[in-house]
Amino acid sequence: MFQRVRNAIGDIFQQVDPVLLALCCAATLFGLVEIASATHYMGTLRYVLVQGGAAVIGVLAYFLMSLVDLNELSKGWKWMLLFNVVLILLLRTPLGVDDGTGNRAWLYIPHFPVSLQPAELVKLTFAVILARQLVWLQEEKKLNAVPSVAFLGAHILGLVGLYYMASGDMGSALVYIFIFACMAFAAGVKARWFALGLAGGGAAFYLLWELDKISDYMKDRFRLILDHDLDPQGVGWHQSRSLLALGSGKLTGQGLFHGTQTQSEFSWSLPARHTDFIFSAIGEELGLLGCVAALALLTAIVIRCLVVAYRARTRLESYICVAMAAMLIFQTVINVGMCLFLVPVIGLTLPFFSYGGSSLVTLFAAMGMVSGIRKRSLPEWLR
Repeated sequence: MFQRVRNAIGDIFQQVDPVLLALCCAATLFGLVEIASATHYMGTLRYVLVQGGAAVIGVLAYFLMSLVDLNELSKGWKWMLLFNVVLILLLRTPLGVDDGTGNRAWLYIPHFPVSLQPAELVKLTFAVILARQLVWLQEEKKLNAVPSVAFLGAHILGLVGLYYMASGDMGSALVYIFIFACMAFAAGVKARWFALGLAGGGAAFYLLWELDKISDYMKDRFRLILDHDLDPQGVGWHQSRSLLALGSGKLTGQGLFHGTQTQSEFSWSLPARHTDFIFSAIGEELGLLGCVAALALLTAIVIRCLVVAYRARTRLESYICVAMAAMLIFQTVINVGMCLFLVPVIGLTLPFFSYGGSSLVTLFAAMGMVSGIRKRSLPEWLR
């Protein structure tokens, strides 16, 4: 009996990338410990239990997605596109709820135990659809021809425009743009198109700024990056407390469950310490060494994704791996930049570390896609 169980477990693990799974689980456990510390002052284990439950579901999603042949799945791109549109539009129904920051980015389903963030799920289907489009343009058209680039541009602008109008969530919209840029670059889109896109995006941003289509609150977030003393008690409060927490941790930190701000229940303490600013909580309690360890785990996961992309059996699978790596890179860089007062606060969490069930399950599912690609790229005798 024991031998059969061991063989069954061995067969299951042969279907996945154990190294990638181990890295993801290590980062998640690290995050769980810090979430437990960052929410200790509340006197509840709710956040730890929810994140732990999401981690279990995420691991199951990892195994499930490892079994999916993405080349076959991509053939249903029309249904996935419809899924993306419907899921985003649900944010404008009574199911869509403001998360407290002015963004209508969550779906609260009655009698359902947790909320759902559509932006997280759409990242996966968007990557599959875009990968198929890139391969189709390479095989059937000329990738760098004006009609091809216009086709790709219409896809990303349509998705980002629809999502931003439905939710007002600029952070997730920027993630889509970065994923698109990395996949297009990997596919061979010429640099001149990226330069044109940057120029157009900059001009559009300037126009929106001048026409007051960007809220004053968001404008102040951008002004703060140039002048940290602009409004330290208001818009700059989050990032000023973040810098204080990171600085007070020094090399080894003040110790888990002992951070001055992380353990404080007063309003002057570090806000969003278990979500957007968990990196600052890590810095305060575990110091520079803790921050380096967190970033090392995320870097290892990104490198693993890129290695699988390099060895992938098909171009479509390679582009999907690039998309997953891009998602991790952008969210990590922006989140750490927010904590270091280098970029505006746009509500992006630290992958695998920050509290958030939808995000964690999606991340494991994304890594499961990479795991399945690695499995199918191996010679038959190694599968």
